[in-house]
Amino acid sequence: MKLRYLNGFSNHHCSEALRGALPQGQNSPQKVPFGLYAEQLSGSAFTVNRANNLHSWLYRIKPSVGHDAFQPYEQKTWTPNSSTQPIAPTQSRWDPFPKPISPIDFLDAMTTYAVNGNYHLQQGAAVHLFAANKNMENRFFYNADGEMLIVLQHGELLLITEFGLMELSPGEIAVIPRGVKFSIDIVSDYARGYVCENYGLPFRLPELGVIGANGLANTRDFLYPCAHFHDEQDYFKLICKSQGHFWQANITEHPCNVVAWHGNYAPYKYDLNLFNAVNTVSFDHTDPSIFTVLTSPSEISGVANIDFVIFPERWMVAEHSFRPPYYHRNVMSEFMGLIKGQYDAKKQGFQPGGASLHNCMSAHGPDANTYNNAITETLKPEYYHDTLAFMFESCYVWQQTDFAMDTPLKQKNYLSCWDSLPRNFSTSQDE
Repeated sequence: MKLRYLNGFSNHHCSEALRGALPQGQNSPQKVPFGLYAEQLSGSAFTVNRANNLHSWLYRIKPSVGHDAFQPYEQKTWTPNSSTQPIAPTQSRWDPFPKPISPIDFLDAMTTYAVNGNYHLQQGAAVHLFAANKNMENRFFYNADGEMLIVLQHGELLLITEFGLMELSPGEIAVIPRGVKFSIDIVSDYARGYVCENYGLPFRLPELGVIGANGLANTRDFLYPCAHFHDEQDYFKLICKSQGHFWQANITEHPCNVVAWHGNYAPYKYDLNLFNAVNTVSFDHTDPSIFTVLTSPSEISGVANIDFVIFPERWMVAEHSFRPPYYHRNVMSEFMGLIKGQYDAKKQGFQPGGASLHNCMSAHGPDANTYNNAITETLKPEYYHDTLAFMFESCYVWQQTDFAMDTPLKQKNYLSCWDSLPRNFSTSQDE
């Protein structure tokens, strides 16, 4: 996609839209160049260790304090609450959202499917799906409850943030940190995707351990927007999500009036095609943890609040082995989505833009056709092309919402994908 609005990306943690706007030598000098105001945005406690201290200095035309009092705002489909019905541990799968008929923007299109943890305690997350066809226009949003990981499945987005502009295409992700103001334009006829609202520790790259220096996602491939300011006075609406409720306030200064910024707390994007997949070259199907792009740690070492895991295009070369994902039950809970193509364990029924949920200790694995093909085919090197699936995996059980439980998009016959698994057991079978 051609960058029409963007003045570039940076993998450095500073940017200025006017030469000389970024102060040198001091975070906040007595008088900021160009008559700007200095404002610090902190994404962590002031006193955390240096490696985990997240903050940025914003040099803006007017500070963020200039707005009216917040009033309630109604958003009916984005909820922090799980279903009022008892939720069985049955495996679930949903068809994708259709193309919207009536105009609806990104904010109002957000529809919650699953929640866990607690935003009050800053742990757990929520999963939302959206299908939007309208720009947010003069409406801007910030989330005080958590950061937002946007996984685009269809269409093109333009993210207008305090730090600059980011265009997003399918196969790319964007992370909007907690508290950062933004608006979204739909560049295509409509856009569809997934959002993980992370209440816990901010996403970071996983440790590589025995993988070593090279593998998975590389730091250099994460891109930050260059400063791009809006010097406008008009009628704007600032919408906020705080403690599970939505609020709105009028503001006359454009919320994205930052002329320069520096720090390590900023929106970023990443192209999932740049992920360096690590896979087995001998036998057995390696655990899905080797496909982790980003992780939000929990208080327990080695256990994730949220892992963002992908299953990208890759070579499969293992011999004398069952290549698809094995049947398993897991202490972690898995919410999956499909961006393009087919998922190698579910080649029918799991559609791009759709979703599935397998909660803690709920058994799952390849459907009958995939299993039967996998145990009879001649194994040779095979490239899995035109495929990209992902998973939001959490140590907390995903609780479905009323919408997810009752929507016609929920497949009533999902469990039938395992019905035709044969009973092959025989005590006389040759080894």
